[in-house]
Amino acid sequence: MNNNLHSEAIDLLKELISISSFSKEEHFTAGALTKFFGTRGIEHTRIANNVFARNKYFDEKKETILLNSHHDTVKPNSGYTLDPFSPIIKDGKLFGLGSNDAGGALVSLIATFLHYYDKQNLKYNIIIAATAEEEISGHNGIEKILPDLQPVSFAIVGEPTQMQMAIAEKGLLVLDCTSYGVAGHAARNEGENAIYKALRDVEWFSAYSFPKVSSLLGPVKMSVTVINTENKAHNVVPSLCTFVADIRVNELYIFEEILSTVKQHVKSEVKPRSLRMRSSLIPESHPVVQSGIKLGRNFFGSPTTSDKALMPFPALKIGPGDSARSHTADEYIYIKEIEEGINLYIDLLSNVVN
Repeated sequence: MNNNLHSEAIDLLKELISISSFSKEEHFTAGALTKFFGTRGIEHTRIANNVFARNKYFDEKKETILLNSHHDTVKPNSGYTLDPFSPIIKDGKLFGLGSNDAGGALVSLIATFLHYYDKQNLKYNIIIAATAEEEISGHNGIEKILPDLQPVSFAIVGEPTQMQMAIAEKGLLVLDCTSYGVAGHAARNEGENAIYKALRDVEWFSAYSFPKVSSLLGPVKMSVTVINTENKAHNVVPSLCTFVADIRVNELYIFEEILSTVKQHVKSEVKPRSLRMRSSLIPESHPVVQSGIKLGRNFFGSPTTSDKALMPFPALKIGPGDSARSHTADEYIYIKEIEEGINLYIDLLSNVVN
């Protein structure tokens, strides 16, 4: 049985790799996924470029488990030596854009859904959702279909974690900061340099440490990543300087606390781009985490964000592949990682749904 699931998953991943599916351009992979479910007689729904399906014996009286991963990709970088859209298998590796992030996890979760699809008397319903725009945290991804999936008890989010359990995830808070000065001629002692004012705030972001340090996620990390002025001429003292702060927030803080502290210490105007990508945590005591522990899986805190951040219910991030390969040239995933991922997903759920 599992051998058939393995081959179906690998064939599906090869098909997905061969189709361009950049974020907001996933319509063709969404079509491939609807065809995959349709040819198997599985009722499914497509909303925008999101595709989801429910198990055959779905019962509204039962709680629901969501299996979720994404089918969008970033654009291939200039370092590729292979065709990113040619699914090549060599030395046990399947190469191609999106193979590791997160195609391997997606097809492994789909195979897991197929395994449980027509099982009767499960304790939970199961929904599989292949979603769009994860790479850009877009509004037309998982958020768009959450109202159609609810209520969900908990989720398994497929991302490359070497099948270890990310029970916590740092939140992402991006701040647009603006420092104001007064324009003047650079040759004369006039004006008020907005860059110098901004640099004092940049230095604060570099030096400040939030006191609460998480055992899972470590400290809050702040980085200034972009800085600009409106100036085109070298001889004008700039009256305006903008910069961007990237803040990775552990589960011990809410965004409002971080914002309040920043505004107390810097003189620049501070505007958050979004308050959506919050830190998240599924307790170690949760049944699905306990199931993973019984299977010898370790748990950790992830410094990267995923669709887990947008879910208003507990979610465990786990999947085949290695996060270090994500967005790299000549991306690949081992065939054995997919096969082991399917088996582990099935066993992970078995301890919960049976």
